Amino acid sequence: MFGFRVPAPDEAMLISGGNAGQNGTPFRVVTGHGAFVLPFTRQVSFLTLAMQEAEVSEQCVTKQGIALQVRAVIAFKVGNDPESIVNAAQRFLSDQDQMTVLAGRIFAGHLRSIVGSMTVEEIVTERQKLATEVLDGSKAEMAKMGLIVDSLQIQSIDDMGAGYIDAMAAPHNAAIQRQAKIAQAQANQAAAEAEQESQRKQAEYQRQTSIVQAQYKAEVDKAQAEAGQAGPLAQASAQREVIAAQTELAERQAELRQQQLVAEVVKPAEADAERVRVLARADAERMKIQAEAAASHDRVALDRMLIDQLPQIVREAAGGLANANINVLNGAEGLGQIAAGLVSQGLSIFESVRANIASADDDTDRSSAQRALSRNGQAAAAEPAAAAPAAGAPAAATPAGTTERRPIDPNLGPSAGAGGRR
Repeated sequence: MFGFRVPAPDEAMLISGGNAGQNGTPFRVVTGHGAFVLPFTRQVSFLTLAMQEAEVSEQCVTKQGIALQVRAVIAFKVGNDPESIVNAAQRFLSDQDQMTVLAGRIFAGHLRSIVGSMTVEEIVTERQKLATEVLDGSKAEMAKMGLIVDSLQIQSIDDMGAGYIDAMAAPHNAAIQRQAKIAQAQANQAAAEAEQESQRKQAEYQRQTSIVQAQYKAEVDKAQAEAGQAGPLAQASAQREVIAAQTELAERQAELRQQQLVAEVVKPAEADAERVRVLARADAERMKIQAEAAASHDRVALDRMLIDQLPQIVREAAGGLANANINVLNGAEGLGQIAAGLVSQGLSIFESVRANIASADDDTDRSSAQRALSRNGQAAAAEPAAAAPAAGAPAAATPAGTTERRPIDPNLGPSAGAGGRR
C-alpha cells in the first residue's frame, strides 16, 4: 500500500522526521511489523540485525616475553532491544560495514591485554579461559555500541618459528609416541600370540586327527589279523587238545607199566632180598653160637652139632617157602613177617635144645650126650623135609599178609613159636 512499510525479520526499521521520535530518540524503531509512513514528511531507514563475523589476527607477547601470533573469530550482532538498536543506528547506520572493523579492533586490544597476563602453557592449555577473559573485558564496550557478542573462538596460536610450543609438546609427543609404539608392539604381540595359538590349535587338531586315524587303522588291522588267524588258531587249539589227550594216555600207560614192573620185578626182588637177609641173620647167629660153644668146655661138641644143623633147618624151611605158592596181601611187610617167623622158629628150636641140655645131669658121660645130640640132629634134619609142603602146592594164607606157622617135630623140642619145654 502506498506509504506502508514493513521491515525484514532481521532488520529494524527506523522512521525519522516530524514527531516520529520516542523517549527523546531522533527516530522511531519498528521491528517485527509494518508501519504507515507519510510521504515527504517521514524518512525510513533499515538497520541490519543479522549475525556478523569479525576475524582477529594479532601478534601478542606473553607474560614470559614470548611473541605469539593469535587468531580468533568473533560472532556478534546488534541487540534486539530498542536501546541497542538506537545506539548501533547512531554509530553505524550510515556505514554498517564499520561494525565489523571496529569490533575486530576492540577485540584485538583486549586479546593483547589478556595474553600479556598469561604464560604460553596457560594460553595453549586453557584456550577457553583466554576466550572468556577477552569476552568479559570487551562486553561493556560492545554494549555501548549496541552490539552483543555471541561467540569468541581462538583458532590458532603460533610462536612464529621460535619452537617453544614444539619444545613444550616434545615430552608429550615422546610419551604419546612411546605409548603408540607400546600399543603397536602389544598389538603385534597379541596378533603373534593369536596366530601362534591358532597354529597350535591347528597342530593339536591335526595330531588328534592323526591319532584317531591311527587308532582306527590299528583296530582295522587287528580285526583283519584276527580274522586271518581264526583258522590257524582253531587248528592249533584242536591240535593242543589232541596232544593233551595223547599225553594223558601216555601217562596212564606209564603208570600201568610202572605198576606191572612193581608187581613183576620189584615185589619178587624184595622177597628174594628178604630171604637173603634171613639167611644172613641165620649165618650170623650160627657164628655167635659157635663162639659161645667154643667158650663152653662141657658142651662144645653138642653146640657144634647144633650149630651145624641149624643152617640146614633154616635152609630147608626157606626152601619150602620158596617153593610154596603164598599170597601176600600187604607187600614187603608181609614178606618181612614171613621171614621173621622162620627165623623165630629156628631160634626157638635152638633155645629149646640148649635149655634141655642145660637141665640134664652134669655128670652124664660126654659120649652119651654126643650120641643123644647125634640122634636129635638126625631127627631135626629129617623133620624140615617132612614138614615142608610139596613143590608147587599152595600155602594157606592168613589175613593181613601173614602165613601159618608149621609145627616142629617133638624130637627137636617144643612147637615153633611156643617157647616151652618138653
